[in-house]
Amino acid sequence: MNAFNNLQAVDSGVQSLVEGALQETGGLLRLAPCWVPRFHLQPGLRLKLHPDDVYAFGAHRGGIDERWFSSTTEAANEGRVHDEGLSYVVFHGKRFTLRQAVSECGAALVGERLWETYGRWPVYSKLFDNMGPIPHHMHQNEEQAALVGQECKPESYYFPPQHNHVGNHFPYTFFGLEPGTTKDQVRKCLSDWNKGDNGILDLSKAYRLKPGTGWLVGPCILHAPGSLCTYEPQWGSDVYGMYQNLVEGRFIPWNLLVKDMPQEKHQDLDYIVEQLDWDANLDPSFKDNHYLEPIPVADTSSEGYLDRWIVYGKIRSKQYFTAKELTVDPGVRCRITDQGAYGLVCTQGQGTINGQPLNSPKMIRFQELTEDEYFCAEQGAKQGVVFVNTSSTEPLVCLRYFGPEAHPEAPQIGAYQQL
Repeated sequence: MNAFNNLQAVDSGVQSLVEGALQETGGLLRLAPCWVPRFHLQPGLRLKLHPDDVYAFGAHRGGIDERWFSSTTEAANEGRVHDEGLSYVVFHGKRFTLRQAVSECGAALVGERLWETYGRWPVYSKLFDNMGPIPHHMHQNEEQAALVGQECKPESYYFPPQHNHVGNHFPYTFFGLEPGTTKDQVRKCLSDWNKGDNGILDLSKAYRLKPGTGWLVGPCILHAPGSLCTYEPQWGSDVYGMYQNLVEGRFIPWNLLVKDMPQEKHQDLDYIVEQLDWDANLDPSFKDNHYLEPIPVADTSSEGYLDRWIVYGKIRSKQYFTAKELTVDPGVRCRITDQGAYGLVCTQGQGTINGQPLNSPKMIRFQELTEDEYFCAEQGAKQGVVFVNTSSTEPLVCLRYFGPEAHPEAPQIGAYQQL
């Protein structure tokens, strides 16, 4: 097996390696799979990870239900390994983190604008895969997260058909709160934490999930994601607060509600209730303001490929991230240009990317290297990346996500209704 742990680890002085890789590939860095477990959830088994490796971190850590892409963000897991959540670059028998590459090469990878503004690659994406629903929870906004030395976490969802051949136990997601819900009602749910089901889902509404569609969700909005496997471009943070105490008979401890709130507020029910964005949660037009369907970037079907926006729109007037899905027909070659750096994963088919191997594996062992994930530097994206589908029968499908304000021309929420 071509194994990750057989590569030579490099902890510093990686600039020359990065420059060599970019030169050799036309702006690309090949990445190894990055697996993340969650102890309180049941894996959905659609990440293409070998069944024997689902508990590779140990049963006490929980099963692997996430794969992170182009991540420089650490997973906020209790008892985690030191590099959990960090993507590794693979080049000529060596490995080093993408975080280290960005730290040493800065603007050469993420571009001048992002480097000057954030000093890092500020976003990441993941495949999030569970057998059933997860708790009704929120992610803190900038002001709230700053109180505990963290950053906010707006996020988005797209349900790739290639990872959703089955819907698992509950392909519905609860979003927000029913209009008319009061703060006292939510406060009572919190005060009933140790009395059985606290009933917070009684105050919300579930939406049926459909492969090939998505959602854009800002901070402080309650959501209880359903059981579709989800591609999730999001901000580079792992803050959250769980407002539901019981899911499919599994108890959620209080500390997962307050873990990213100031210590002195951990028992302050009024403070916890006020963490929510009440206008956004009670929005009577919630679906109209958050639901996404793919929108073609251009009419290129006659040329044998189609690039589509799958994540777009703004949160509080800011474009935090965007994402596209590229489909290339068998035997077709195309050059795709973008205005910003991006993380890419191949979800179907086989071919090449700037002459480098690109294929979607059928099954992956925990330490196994793949040829399905790359990070594209901004300059490489602007020059254009060449995709070739070498199959005679199967489409080549890739997902790629971008950082903040990379695509000011991207559609706004609701634009799919005009097609």
